[in-house]
Amino acid sequence: MTILKGAVIGYPVQKSKSPLIYRHWLKAYGIPGNYEAIEIQADELSHRLSQLIDQGYNGLSVTLPHKQTIMSLCDEIDDTARAIGAVNSIQIKDGKLYATNTDAFGFIQNIKIAVPDFIFKNRRACVLGAGGAARAIIQGLVEQGMTDIIVTNRTRTRAEDMVTTFPSLRVVDWADKDQALSGIDLLVNTTSLGMEGQDRLDISLDHLPPSAVVNDIVYYPLMTDLLKNAESRGNKPITGIGMLIHQACRSFHNWCGVDPVVTDDLIQAVL
Repeated sequence: MTILKGAVIGYPVQKSKSPLIYRHWLKAYGIPGNYEAIEIQADELSHRLSQLIDQGYNGLSVTLPHKQTIMSLCDEIDDTARAIGAVNSIQIKDGKLYATNTDAFGFIQNIKIAVPDFIFKNRRACVLGAGGAARAIIQGLVEQGMTDIIVTNRTRTRAEDMVTTFPSLRVVDWADKDQALSGIDLLVNTTSLGMEGQDRLDISLDHLPPSAVVNDIVYYPLMTDLLKNAESRGNKPITGIGMLIHQACRSFHNWCGVDPVVTDDLIQAVL
């Protein structure tokens, strides 16, 4: 049986929910091992990574600020992570790092479970933000057959950089994001705006169709102002906690060979 010695690495990571999630599954499936949070600053990543390998770690979750910089230190990177341009999960075998990105899977699974009848193919989406999470989400949408995706970011050049990877993207100025919601089927916030301790997300939903689904990947607070506003006008809100848990499912499968079930008690524990 696999013995998991895992950790989430990043800076900061002390508020990460990952240890709670993975420890829950280790206990639920009787798998020996442990999973912890390890803070690693950007300038010590290479050195600390070598230490973790020497210490026998075999499963790593990767969060900010390392999702892109760690790619140069990995031995193998799968097609999904390369397309996204970021890594969030690593399996260590025989001292080698095998990297992937499970965020696209987690995002799509969360929507499919929250809105089972949602159709992706040939629909329209607007994605707020142009960081690693946005890239993963756009990759997931493209894989599901979504043909019209708008991206808008406070720094327009970052959004334009994504067109190289996703040629079908349409870039809209941040100042024009309200009008860009006209005819949209799915609105996704991937920025930190609206998160506890961050600036509020200043956006009007007046142009958003009532049938549109609104997903905020922020989960501190769980119901952001964006989701509250969406719900008040009849749009279906989807919280970010599901993406967090479902992306972890794929990592747990890779590390332990088990497909964990997302139960209500786990969701409540995370919340």
